[in-house]
Formats: sequence, C-alpha cells, structure tokens
Amino acid sequence: MKYALVTGGSRGIGRAVSVRLAKEGYHVIVNYVSNREQAQVTLDMIESAGGSGEMLRFDVGDRMQTASAIEGWMQEHPDGYIEVLVNNAGIRRDNLLLWMEDNDWDSVIGTGLDGFFNVTRLLVKPMLVKKHGRIINMASLSGLKGLPGQCNYSAAKGGLIAATKALAQEVGRKGVTVNAVAPGFIRTEMTDGLDEAQLKKTVPMNRFGEPEEVAALVAFLASSESGYITGECISINGGLY
Repeated sequence: MKYALVTGGSRGIGRAVSVRLAKEGYHVIVNYVSNREQAQVTLDMIESAGGSGEMLRFDVGDRMQTASAIEGWMQEHPDGYIEVLVNNAGIRRDNLLLWMEDNDWDSVIGTGLDGFFNVTRLLVKPMLVKKHGRIINMASLSGLKGLPGQCNYSAAKGGLIAATKALAQEVGRKGVTVNAVAPGFIRTEMTDGLDEAQLKKTVPMNRFGEPEEVAALVAFLASSESGYITGECISINGGLY
C-alpha cells in the first residue's frame, strides 16, 4: 500500500489534494487539529471516489504532539512508510505589523514554518532509507512577493520556499524530491472574506482558481513523472505576479 500524508487535509486545498491523491492510488492520511467533522467529510469524499484513507489528529505546530502522533502511526504500520508528504497546514492572522499581536505572529509562523520542520524531520528518514519520496510544500504568492497586512504569513511562506530549496539539495541523491507550490487566489474558506469580484480584475485570467487545479499540480509532483523536478517553487496563480 502506498501512503500519503496531507497536513491540514480537512478543508479547502488540503481536502482537494487528499481526494486527488486517493484517486491516484494512495492511502491518504488526513491530518486535522480540531475539526473532526470536516476531516470526516474529506474521508467520506475519498471513499466515495473509490479510495481509502484515515484521519490523524495532531497540531503540526506542536512538536511533541506531532512526534507522538506520527511515531504512533509508524509503530502501527511497521511494513509501510509515508512516501508522499504534503505540508499544507497553514493559517492566516492578517494585520499591519504595527498592530500585530505576538500570538498572531507566533501562531502563523508556528503552523506554517515550524510545522514543516516538525513533520518533515520525522518522515524524511524512511524516504531516504527507501530511496524514494515526494515532499510537497504549500507556499503562496504571499511568500514570493509579500503582501501588505501579511508580514507573518509572507515570512512563513517565504521561509518555506527557502527551506524547500535547501532540503532538495540535501536529499536529491537518495531519490527524494522536494518542491513547493505557490497558489494565488484560490476559492476556499481562506479567501471567503475577500472581495472576489474586485480582486479577480487583478488576475490576468480574470478568475480565482479552484482547489482541484492546485491538487492536479500536487498529484503531478507526487508522481514518478516528476522525478527530475526538485527544489522548485511552482506558481499557480492565473498569471498574477
């Protein structure tokens, strides 16, 4: 059985990625923090699509909790390993830096950047032993160009892109690829509060993207066909730069 872990898989892009990877033949581990109901919806969609999966609760920003959950999973599956990791978990706490609270900075960095470290460090070793693995990090347009009101989010995603490039050089010889995906405006819960009618005018394709379009890119990067692509950050933003 082929295993894939999608952090923050209960909604939005994470849900679309989970369903798509299941269609590609992976048993998908859907990570969530608190919303078990929505994680169950993702799992139901996976099964409705003819795939298989399971839920795994832990906060990627909590190092001890992450280690306990993943090490527990490994003990229960001694003959398997997670060959595809999608570091998708992320949160927004937008505000101008002048008025940003400590917790708004810490929580965004903790989930988006510390979470990458907490999860990836545990899963990369089995990939190296097996000489095969795919690590796909969900970055953002905000991490490439910076967006006002998102110093915390831009810092987390920019750091994630840099870490992607560094890790790719560390593990490439062992058949493990590391890439980032940088979505622009995608129609999910994270963009619900935005003025889509106005913002889509800034996008050359004149629309927001769909989560399934991001999932298709992730599925390609997880496939054997992408084996010579590593250390890249691929934008999927309708031409918005």
